[in-house]
Amino acid sequence: MTLTADAHVHSEWSWDAGSDPASAGAMNRLCERAVRIGLPAVVFTEHLDFEDSWKVDAGDIGEHAQRYVDDTGYVRLPRFDVDGYLAAIDRCRSAYPELRILTGVEFGQPHIWDAQAASLLDSGVIDRVNGSLHMLPFGDNDRSEPTTLYRYMSADTVMWEYLAEIPRMVDGSDSFAVFTHIDYAVRSWPTFTAGPFDPVRFEEGFRGAMRSLAESGRALEMNTRRLWPWIPRWWAEEGGQAVSFGSDAHEAGSLAANFPEAMAMVESFGFKPGRRPEDFWTR
Repeated sequence: MTLTADAHVHSEWSWDAGSDPASAGAMNRLCERAVRIGLPAVVFTEHLDFEDSWKVDAGDIGEHAQRYVDDTGYVRLPRFDVDGYLAAIDRCRSAYPELRILTGVEFGQPHIWDAQAASLLDSGVIDRVNGSLHMLPFGDNDRSEPTTLYRYMSADTVMWEYLAEIPRMVDGSDSFAVFTHIDYAVRSWPTFTAGPFDPVRFEEGFRGAMRSLAESGRALEMNTRRLWPWIPRWWAEEGGQAVSFGSDAHEAGSLAANFPEAMAMVESFGFKPGRRPEDFWTR
């Protein structure tokens, strides 16, 4: 099987990987791994975040990124080092000519921050823009991730709010081509208090979010951290025409994780690869 591109990969230029000293040289290691496993293309989609009111509780952000939390519980993120990132891309392109290496960003909450990202995204140096919904409004002026919100609201409320925000993000931004990990709020679902996650209970919300994406002409990412067959099935049934594949890897061992299974699953719902490995799969 010829692998498709991994179009959601993070290196040391992402704040949530770069804050860990062990991540130094991660881009180079990811390229080495790609060549070794026969991955034809990789898109380094580093985090592009402008959040200024991100509220967390102790432990929510992970030990290695705790340095970014101030004394009042707000996360103060470093700015994306675009020049350093592009220089690293150039070095890897020279070192690994057999690997297609594309630039990219994972842009958090683009419907809120499009103006702040415009100069970078209009510059032409970024090949792929993945749009992510990581946070929801919390209190009067703050935003928080589901990990935090599950402590303050019922699990069902958080999930329904997350799904309702997706159409607002789609309507509020034209800057992203792919919506990533539509199951993001499931990652921290509080199984201990709410029981196992049942997607059927939220089917109407997922389908509505997918319809808004499909009608906008954008692609939906098949995030391969978890293989949910209901995602490509509902996506196809709601008119989705394009998918991308992303491991969301932050280290080399996770690159292209579960790709053969994900590709077979998506193909069973009528999606076919494009001419180039980084092209969307379409119906």
